[in-house]
Amino acid sequence: MSKIIDKYTIMYNYTIRESIKRMDEIGIGFIAVTNEFGKICGVVTDGDFRRAILKGVSLDDDVIKIANKRFISIDPKYSDKEIKDIFKKNPIKHIPVIKNGKLVDLIIKEKFYSGEESIKYNQINLPVVIMAGGRGERLDPFTRILPKPLIPIGDKTVIEIIMDEYAKFGMKNFYISINYKGKMIKAYFEDFAGDYNISFIQEEKPLGTIGALKYLVGEIYTPFCVSNCDIIIKSDYTEIYKFHKKNGYIITIVCSLQHHIIPYGICEIENGGILKMFIEKPRYDLLVNTGMYIFNPEVLDYIPKNEAFDITDLIKIILKKGKRVGVFPISEKSWLDVGQWEEYKETIKYLKLF
Repeated sequence: MSKIIDKYTIMYNYTIRESIKRMDEIGIGFIAVTNEFGKICGVVTDGDFRRAILKGVSLDDDVIKIANKRFISIDPKYSDKEIKDIFKKNPIKHIPVIKNGKLVDLIIKEKFYSGEESIKYNQINLPVVIMAGGRGERLDPFTRILPKPLIPIGDKTVIEIIMDEYAKFGMKNFYISINYKGKMIKAYFEDFAGDYNISFIQEEKPLGTIGALKYLVGEIYTPFCVSNCDIIIKSDYTEIYKFHKKNGYIITIVCSLQHHIIPYGICEIENGGILKMFIEKPRYDLLVNTGMYIFNPEVLDYIPKNEAFDITDLIKIILKKGKRVGVFPISEKSWLDVGQWEEYKETIKYLKLF
């Protein structure tokens, strides 16, 4: 019991920042909050953290401030049938098992159904564009031989893992932009056994991070997802789309909440070099672009034809036009970046494939 309490709980007076880090370490998008007596007084999910960030709640506030105090729980006597009924009737992924007010177990939906039946995710049949035309210079010399999308992680390539994540949520129509070693990427998918509909966008010359999207004019008439070919996003894609649609955004950027500490004292100065403030080892919480987006089809009108064009260029134009751009926050470890060697190694460890 003590192991369960230690693993899945956190004290009510821990900061939201500390709780986000702890949830990332656990890796299930859930944590229970206890009072000073070890009794459960609330629960927090990754969705609760996201809503707090979007509302501008300080990450230095106590986690109890954002905890859900009216949560569903069970006692140890519940049968598997009763647990299934709870999961079917409620949009939850975790059920705390509580005895005398304390957590004694945690039912995790994905593990509960493992080996019996597959988890049914909400389906959103959106087209997906994977930008795979770059040279992958950060992974040199590896990418002198293989294009970045075909980097192996276990028994699959990076791009297959990316596609599998989208397919969980019903997205099986893929456009892949290619340039560098494009013939090799095409050849790989000729023998691909996956149940996906794949089309290729051939860049005749490098077109920047999103210039190739212009070729989709007349092809796509619905919102669509865009992804870099070296990132894996472990999140609920249906929630991202709901957020995009509900708020009327023309673009939604998926961003990872990153925590950075400058290991030095920082001097802020005024004109003439007068010290305004001295901050010892300041800490910053930054929302970093992951390289995953949802676009409305009208964004294609703002992309020039056959010219190098980056996402930053598009965002500037969209904002200047007064259009709405949203940011969907995810946790630090929900973003797996394999575009650099160190991150590639960390991703392999995280996915526990080697």
